[in-house]
Amino acid sequence: MVENYETQFVTFIESEMEQDLAHDLNHVFRVVKTAKLLSKIEGAMLEVVLPAAYLHDCFSFPKNHPNKAESSRIAADKALEFLNEIGYPNEYHDAIKHAIIAHSFSAKVQPDTLEAKVVQDADRLDALGAIGIARCIQVSTNL
Repeated sequence: MVENYETQFVTFIESEMEQDLAHDLNHVFRVVKTAKLLSKIEGAMLEVVLPAAYLHDCFSFPKNHPNKAESSRIAADKALEFLNEIGYPNEYHDAIKHAIIAHSFSAKVQPDTLEAKVVQDADRLDALGAIGIARCIQVSTNL
């Protein structure tokens, strides 16, 4: 079921994401790929994980912005507005919102569900290794 919405998720993030090379479409696609794998291993519900993984950075203040810690809450609200527009099942909305809010390190929100943990882990794993170093350099040059 959720796979039927993936094209719409991609179209939305393509139009909404700011020009931030550290949080670009490639970052989102890597997070989604990792989240799918982790969901399969851990038994997480893709109906929550996929929308949250695709939409987790649909809004983000720059790293040095005084309201940076609010980015994930704003992204979650924006994501739910979009999910309502496309008719995504309401039964998953609260869990998706929590997963998007909890993915952020700066929000300081603990993930309370397996699905939120999967999205958070997938996002944080993208900060490791060569990709993570390149993303860190990109963010640093924009501060």
